[in-house]
Amino acid sequence: MRLGYFMQPLHPPGADVTQTLQDDMAQIVALDRLGFDEAWIGEHLTLEWENITSPEIFIGMALAKTERIKLGTGVSCLPNHHPFFLAHRIAMLDHLAQGRFQWGVGPGSTPGDMDAFQVDWGAGEHYKLARATVEAVLDLWSGAEPGYYGNRWFRYRVPEPMAEVASHVYLKPYQQPHPPIAVAGLSPESPSLTWAGERGWSPMSIQYSCPRVLRGHWASVEAGARAAGRVAPRSEWRVCREVLVAETSAEARRLALEGVLRRDYEDYNLVIMKQFDALGLFKDDPELPDSAVTPEFLADNMWIVGSVEEVTEKLRALHETVGGFGVLLVLAHEWTPREAWEQSMRLLAEEVMPRLSDLS
Repeated sequence: MRLGYFMQPLHPPGADVTQTLQDDMAQIVALDRLGFDEAWIGEHLTLEWENITSPEIFIGMALAKTERIKLGTGVSCLPNHHPFFLAHRIAMLDHLAQGRFQWGVGPGSTPGDMDAFQVDWGAGEHYKLARATVEAVLDLWSGAEPGYYGNRWFRYRVPEPMAEVASHVYLKPYQQPHPPIAVAGLSPESPSLTWAGERGWSPMSIQYSCPRVLRGHWASVEAGARAAGRVAPRSEWRVCREVLVAETSAEARRLALEGVLRRDYEDYNLVIMKQFDALGLFKDDPELPDSAVTPEFLADNMWIVGSVEEVTEKLRALHETVGGFGVLLVLAHEWTPREAWEQSMRLLAEEVMPRLSDLS
């Protein structure tokens, strides 16, 4: 099992954007020193809690401050982007990263972002637009012929080359034929994860998914893979989880239920999931009332919180319950005190993960 990080990020409205960006960057630098394999950076335009509006710019700066950690968009919300411009930005970033970039893509799930670009989210238009955008980007990277391209969402022209001044659509990614692609999914029968299976891309399951939902995610991946005549490797499945490790289980639980984890769920995550009528994602027993989904319930049933021994047991049990996955993605928060977060990540990387080295 490999170890990664998923940064939405999460900062309360009114937080100092300049400072929070620096704090988020410091987390990535610390994880690079600890030997984390990868980190994914989120993108939202209308959610003040998640105040990274361009993961590409953030990744560009992080590349200069780190040495080995792979960085990815988590995700490029495709309805927000014109494919001609997106193809060139991602290709350039891939050259800057020289093998340390992974392209996470998705249809987006933020009503404000959808409204800003006049995408009919309720009718599922974002899924169709996402597919069309990726296909356009891949076509440009593979050498699209000169001519007009367009549909009801976007249009562009690949111009005729001008040999005298080497003017043509030329920029291809550093990694060939393209950087590794990952697709994030949330709903129990996720169309995005079916798409990942069809195309042979890496599936990512968001942290709100209980084991029942995670098993449904993998079923969607396998269904897509079967339809395309593929076999989906579980080694590429990324599962996001809240993880907090301390010297004792009691201390870890106290930090979770008296600190930022409780704050971020009570003030944001649970609020937004309730608005989407999606609290069922947290429940292995669908009959459980929504009122039961509290921070204490999550600490007992969803979060991976405890001592080194307890966290090791919980991760091993999760791996077994869902049938295996390849990468654990730990969720980022605005951790205070910072020392507790640094200790948690160190214990996870240096003591927990070696005990799970037999998992595949």
